[in-house]
Amino acid sequence: MTIERVSFIGLGIMGTPMAENLVRAGFSVTVWNRSEHRTRPLADIGARIAASPAEAATASEVTVTCVTDSPDVVAVALGEDGIIHGAPEGSIYIDCSTIAPAVARDVAARMAEKGVAMLDAPVSGGDVGARAGTLAIMVGGDPDVFERARPVLQAMGRTIVHVGPSGAGQVVKLCNQVAGGLNLLAMAEAVSLARRAGVDPLKMLEVVSAGAAGSWMLSNLAPRAVAGDFSPGFMVELMQKDIRLVLETAGETGTPLPGTALVNQLFRMLEARGRGSEGTQAIVEVLRLLAED
Repeated sequence: MTIERVSFIGLGIMGTPMAENLVRAGFSVTVWNRSEHRTRPLADIGARIAASPAEAATASEVTVTCVTDSPDVVAVALGEDGIIHGAPEGSIYIDCSTIAPAVARDVAARMAEKGVAMLDAPVSGGDVGARAGTLAIMVGGDPDVFERARPVLQAMGRTIVHVGPSGAGQVVKLCNQVAGGLNLLAMAEAVSLARRAGVDPLKMLEVVSAGAAGSWMLSNLAPRAVAGDFSPGFMVELMQKDIRLVLETAGETGTPLPGTALVNQLFRMLEARGRGSEGTQAIVEVLRLLAED
């Protein structure tokens, strides 16, 4: 089946550019967002605006969501006027949110009862990757459904990997957040040490980023942190939501994650100071505060 019509629900920092890339890839796109004003930039480039998630799903062979947390997915997928009430039998639901693996499996089971196949397909790459269409997408679900949906995923990402059955995509995304959180801490500690030892942190980053210790965080977020630019590509409070899911899953599986627990506590210091809406690179400010105490 050739996929021509795609609906997109959730037009935040990530969702808006992802939906824009679907339009540019030639799909007929219908959008819905809780805050209606966010749909207007998509309408300006040719997307249709739906009145509800159900109406959006009715219009398409594939419906994509990118919302904040597990309750939000349940609401737009299964709630009143949710996707489940409009998605045609044989269509595909792709959730690109980061949610609890168990919730992903539950929603997939409910969708299957209506003849709708679900893929949990969380993404990584931040707002930069979302705009460029270079996201890494980790996908759980039926492999045949994954292959059918591949053209839609390719419009939004570059590295697209089927990682297992329903819920597996979410598990891999949580692993991504473990590595990302610890890389953020490593970045912040390197910047902090350079500053306090009297070395220009930008010079330090220039050479360290090119060596064995280089990382996406060093190349992309560290220069912004050094410049005092804490505008969000990914907000502290959203990273904390993901870390909560990580630690819940770690508890369920008996997995010790001491480094991730530390990152959680450091970000909590930012939240306590009302800085939860800043970008995750603001972790450098926590180490600055600790050094001053």
